[in-house]
Amino acid sequence: MSAPTSVTVRVPAKVNVQLAVGAARPDGFHDLANVFLAVSLYDEVTATRAAALTITCEGPDADKVPLDRTNLAARAAELLAARHGIEPAVHLHIAKDIPVAGGMAGGSADGAGALLACDALWGLDTPRAELLEICAELGSDVPFSLVGGAALGVGRGERLTGLPVGGPFHWVFAVADGGLSTPAVYGEFDRLTEGVDVPEPTASPALLEALATGDTTALADALVNDLQPAALSLRPSLAATLEAGTGAGALAALVSGSGPTTAFLVKDADAARTVADALIASGTCRAARPATSPAPGATVLTA
Repeated sequence: MSAPTSVTVRVPAKVNVQLAVGAARPDGFHDLANVFLAVSLYDEVTATRAAALTITCEGPDADKVPLDRTNLAARAAELLAARHGIEPAVHLHIAKDIPVAGGMAGGSADGAGALLACDALWGLDTPRAELLEICAELGSDVPFSLVGGAALGVGRGERLTGLPVGGPFHWVFAVADGGLSTPAVYGEFDRLTEGVDVPEPTASPALLEALATGDTTALADALVNDLQPAALSLRPSLAATLEAGTGAGALAALVSGSGPTTAFLVKDADAARTVADALIASGTCRAARPATSPAPGATVLTA
């Protein structure tokens, strides 16, 4: 077979159904017990042979996506090429559908997507374990973007253990105007917990059981995000969005990751449509996106 001239990879967004955050470590990071669930909102990254590394982007808020070497997709191509002693001669095109700077790991998804696309484009057949090492070097959420499904992340969130999921879960994600900086949210978490004995983060047995059995009601009772108070402190208007969703019948609501996207767990697809319509009508968000989970990780669509 001839080598492909272009490879497209689809990669999912994530929601943190539990984000337990420990105190700041000496290196500035925080130990986490981070239960990831991949959801059916996707970016697509297309890698095409080129004379040099370039990036383009289309989709909602594409103008907010950096097109230089700070983009995780570009860094993924560079790290992979360096491991194999080749030049990162590739054009990366990102088709965005995951909210930008929304706490759903859109940038991390693009990094994982570019890594897999470049590996296929260049015919490298890099072992999965080595791809995950590169992902961890790129960022704490990138390994999960490659793996998908459901997983518990510990350390900075990059050390993953896959988790069983007993059935589909239905969600609505409310997209806020503007983004929130993840470092700023962690900084606010540190400010709010200054002088407080922050416990070691551990995964909730009740939440893991709810995931494994597919029990939506039990999962709703167990959802927790330790960064939510910090996100609400920086963006108080998110409280109105949370109230609008629960008022419309969502079983539970929380800020997704570092925000400002808010996540609403609902009973089924009909409830998702009802909650999404109510959120739009409330005027507290600029978009409301139904989705399901779990979703597969980075997947090659064309090669």
